[in-house]
Amino acid sequence: MNNGIRQSAVAGMFYPSDPDELRSEISKMLDDAETPQISGNIVSLIVPHAGYQYSGLTAAHAYKLLEGKKFDSVIIVSPSHREFFSGISIFSGNSYHTPLGDLKIDAGLRNLLSFGDRYIETSIQGHGKEHAIEVQLPFLQYYLKGFLFLPIVIGNQQNDICFHLGKRLAEVLKNKNALLIASTDLSHFHTYDQARKLDQIVIDLVAKFGYRKLMELLEFEKAEACGGGPMVSVMLASDLLSANRVEILHKCNSGDVTGDTESVVGYFSAAILK
Repeated sequence: MNNGIRQSAVAGMFYPSDPDELRSEISKMLDDAETPQISGNIVSLIVPHAGYQYSGLTAAHAYKLLEGKKFDSVIIVSPSHREFFSGISIFSGNSYHTPLGDLKIDAGLRNLLSFGDRYIETSIQGHGKEHAIEVQLPFLQYYLKGFLFLPIVIGNQQNDICFHLGKRLAEVLKNKNALLIASTDLSHFHTYDQARKLDQIVIDLVAKFGYRKLMELLEFEKAEACGGGPMVSVMLASDLLSANRVEILHKCNSGDVTGDTESVVGYFSAAILK
């Protein structure tokens, strides 16, 4: 933190720290992404959050849909990989910094969500070293201009907390020109074939808009996604904001990149539309 600015934590590790190299890498991934023609308006995206060499192309399949679009606010909901805490943390500072510049926090939206709320607080908890939000920002900066940004980290992904956040997001975003993003990877450290089967459970439920069943399977450990809670929150909010269908855009796992099929991490991306 520096004067309310959250500094880049994984630049040079998860993605290039040099601005020109970063733009070039994003441009190539977007060029390589084969996004289908879709109809309707984008309410939300589901995107992975590993290093760009592993999941960047999968994320690019979603972000390519933003070309020519304009949003007043972008809200990213993330799991907490490094800190455990109860409830939901919205960053209390002024902006997030990446090699492509600063992204200003939507303070008005932050106040609407957090004021008097029993689960949602403003703090730096969960934001300091968290990569799941940060890796999304250069993609957004590449395409979108003049938008405010709201980073939300869920500490403990219990169903009551995830459903609460989804309902609150829908309440405050009604009639607003906003984009929701759920940041999640899928299964971790299974063999290639095991991962494909496990990941397909989640992907099929997302495709059917089955967020309540997804939450149930995640809680009983019959499905895996490190950002399962954020996914459920964003899907519920999207449903309440009149979204009615999901387009699965891309899926893979780290074995497709490295050739190591003994222990992989799964990724997918999707768009939620109305």
